[in-house]
Amino acid sequence: MKPPLQKIPSKEVFSDLQALRNCRIHTVCQEAHCPNLGSCLAEKKLTFLILGDTCTRNCAFCAVKKSHLKKLVLDLDEPLRVAQAVKRFRIKYAVITSVTRDDLEDSGAQNFARTIEAIRELDAAVKVEVLIPDLQGKRKNLEIILGAYPQVLAHNLETVARLYPDLRPQADYRLSLKLLKIAKEICPQAQTKSSLMLGLGEKEAEVISALKDLRESSCDFVTLGQYLPPSPGHYPAKESISAGQFAYYRDMALALGFKASLTGPLVRSSYKAEELYNNDK
Repeated sequence: MKPPLQKIPSKEVFSDLQALRNCRIHTVCQEAHCPNLGSCLAEKKLTFLILGDTCTRNCAFCAVKKSHLKKLVLDLDEPLRVAQAVKRFRIKYAVITSVTRDDLEDSGAQNFARTIEAIRELDAAVKVEVLIPDLQGKRKNLEIILGAYPQVLAHNLETVARLYPDLRPQADYRLSLKLLKIAKEICPQAQTKSSLMLGLGEKEAEVISALKDLRESSCDFVTLGQYLPPSPGHYPAKESISAGQFAYYRDMALALGFKASLTGPLVRSSYKAEELYNNDK
């Protein structure tokens, strides 16, 4: 399957990437081989990757580095470096995600909170969206992150329930839904968000069922995009989703009560995150 066409990154984009490497800043744009890297970076829209660049899980679709070590390094200076990068790039809507760190008691929740706080210390006007792992389902970890008051708390289903054993064997579909529901109980004013990849072999009825499950969990925003294997060694794409099918899912999401939905071949969970958030204003 050929990926959708994108512009070749400019010299300025390559310069920005080098600046991030020099500051020991990771982005999911780079680590996950996102096809939107050039266009997003040209607009100074980044999704920062915290808790290092190595994940303790082994999802079949993801290009991020994996490790099964019981203990990885936790960089306590990382939140300040991310905050400084947000200021340097004059970012007004910061998106923060992370690898999954099952080796940590708090799953990295404290570093999420520290990162939000460090960003706001440098510029209180910056809005922050966090895309979090499942935190091993621990409510106290979710409370730590929400205690720093992000504008949006996102957690991705990624795919339909039937495909979890093949694609996300260390994750739990129902646990992810429960996490989104509990987030609303803890902090009703926070907006919640999730995302699905399509083209993995799911059926239309399963996608609609997942959308309904998300709404039942009080999820506010949803994005759906085309899965593109990051390498020949990753889980293969099963089909290319048509523009009409993407439009159908968007209309279905809005009919189900989502505040906003973004769908399309290049859509990713954090793609045009600020625009999606503002669409509800």
